[in-house]
Amino acid sequence: MTTTPGESTPPTVQESIPQLVERARALITGGGRRILGLTGTPGAGKSTVAAELLDALGDQAVLVGMDGFHLANAELIRLGRRDRKGAPDTFDVDGYVALLARLRAQTSGVIHAPLFDRSIEESIGSAIAVPAGIPLVITEGNYLLHDAHGWDAVADHLDQTWFLDVDASERRRRLVARRESYGHAPDAALAWVADVDEPNAQLVDPARDRADLIVRVSPTGEASARTEGVPA
Repeated sequence: MTTTPGESTPPTVQESIPQLVERARALITGGGRRILGLTGTPGAGKSTVAAELLDALGDQAVLVGMDGFHLANAELIRLGRRDRKGAPDTFDVDGYVALLARLRAQTSGVIHAPLFDRSIEESIGSAIAVPAGIPLVITEGNYLLHDAHGWDAVADHLDQTWFLDVDASERRRRLVARRESYGHAPDAALAWVADVDEPNAQLVDPARDRADLIVRVSPTGEASARTEGVPA
């Protein structure tokens, strides 16, 4: 379920990780398989929130990331897109959508999903096992609500999609720190964020209006500030 064009803006909440964990628990109380999508601009904290949810939910959840469907570097070179790796048209979108459909319909056995290994910048097939008994599949990535290159088919397979929102200055700080952690010099890190991450953020940000919920993550213990009609 997602907000469609013409409908009202999705509600915004400011919540701590424990509060988001309770939201995720509520999603699976009815039984059966649910798929939760976490999206947002680069540096919004998608991977961090996904990891926190997994840690809290234990064997009730598994993460199947969008990044597992990066096209291989050799294929990107063949297509002339290697220098744009991470752009919307550098993924196997049809494969991702097909896997989400399988996960949503799964009632028995184990489904295996790919994992993106940043140490080699390639995906490893069948690296993530998803048994049928796991009630919550979390998937995260920039383009879950993108409306081009086939990404518009993703939303139909998600039960809820949360768009993680963060101040632009904090997002840039995180992204520069990330590049430096990869070994980039400070000037090179700043240039990468300006030339690659910022244009990507501008591409992703409009998708917030198609989310079920806009989430601003607050520190644990901080009071939750809810807006736009979300009940306390």
